[in-house]
Amino acid sequence: MLGAAKERKITPYLKAVKATLSAAICVRNFPSQVVERHNKPAVETQWAKELLLAPVVVAKSDKEAVKIEGSINALRISIKIKQMDTMEGILVKRFSSFLEMRADDFVILRRKAMPGYDVSFLITHIHTEKMWRDKLVDFIVTFIQEINSEISDLRLKVNSRGRNVAEHFFNQFTKK
Repeated sequence: MLGAAKERKITPYLKAVKATLSAAICVRNFPSQVVERHNKPAVETQWAKELLLAPVVVAKSDKEAVKIEGSINALRISIKIKQMDTMEGILVKRFSSFLEMRADDFVILRRKAMPGYDVSFLITHIHTEKMWRDKLVDFIVTFIQEINSEISDLRLKVNSRGRNVAEHFFNQFTKK
């Protein structure tokens, strides 16, 4: 029952992201054709164009999108988080840098997001061998779902803190 309630929350945008990720996560081990004894993600190196899939962009709007770039041995997912004004832009930038500094703790998180996007993930064949593919897809979808609510909560906290500071500041002038 809980699973059905959770499934109902997924919007058509997230369903499209989930379906696209499920189809694109068919990666396998494939050594480099350029450097012997190397196994670099083809989506990162871009050495052999024949190993790359066409990038797919699933967009809810021009301010919120997911770009999925696949190759034979890796999958790069770049997420653009909705930013309606300057405050949300600052919060998203701070939140993204907070996550990027801890990229080693998040195994699939890239240290640097792709240009034009806020957060990027890199799933290689090693990750799909060690982890369940469905769980990786669910993690990405849940991340997208939760990041917007997290940014909204941060915005509310910043606004209430600003209100409290302003109230405290103006109380200094009225108590005289």
